[in-house]
Amino acid sequence: MFRDRRDAGRQLCQLLQEYENQDVVVYALPRGGVVVAAEIAKFLHAPLDLIFAHKIGYPGQPEYAIAAVSESGHIVGSSNELQFIDKTWLENEKERQLEEIKRKRKIYLNNKKEIPVKDKIAILVDDGIATGLTMQVGIKELKDRHPKKIVVAVPVAPRNTANLIKAMVNDFVGNEIENYNFLGAVGAYYNEFDQVEDAEVIEILNDQA
Repeated sequence: MFRDRRDAGRQLCQLLQEYENQDVVVYALPRGGVVVAAEIAKFLHAPLDLIFAHKIGYPGQPEYAIAAVSESGHIVGSSNELQFIDKTWLENEKERQLEEIKRKRKIYLNNKKEIPVKDKIAILVDDGIATGLTMQVGIKELKDRHPKKIVVAVPVAPRNTANLIKAMVNDFVGNEIENYNFLGAVGAYYNEFDQVEDAEVIEILNDQA
């Protein structure tokens, strides 16, 4: 259990000590991942940037994610489910999520340029993984920036999902829970798991600047 996202970030720092004094850029998946990643960026004296990825929910059931899309249009989803989804609907929903990503980039980063990460170590952080869709598409987005190494750091993930992520990156750091023991939602592992608002993300990013 973690007290809150800051506590989770501090605990992850202890697992990331090998990356101290290295050329690192820390990336967060907003919004919840920003709080966790800020602690890691401070610990490693590294810059903090964002990777934008949004879930796409099943038609009429937006809480049930069937895919995720990244800022440049990468999409990851379950082929078993996507084959039954109307292609026009899916394309329209993808565009809707891309517009929301544009909005967030503008208000969070004020259109600041990406931090160069080519030939550096990229550490991609979220507050936890359940299905892993946003993390997978975030990794694809990050690979386009050509870091020499990608590390995923999350406080908690079901083991099967963690194994999927490990196959895509160079290093995985976090607590892996056997699937039959996973509590079903990331928030179940936190005493406090309030929604992170845009204002908090902006404040954290300004403090890191």
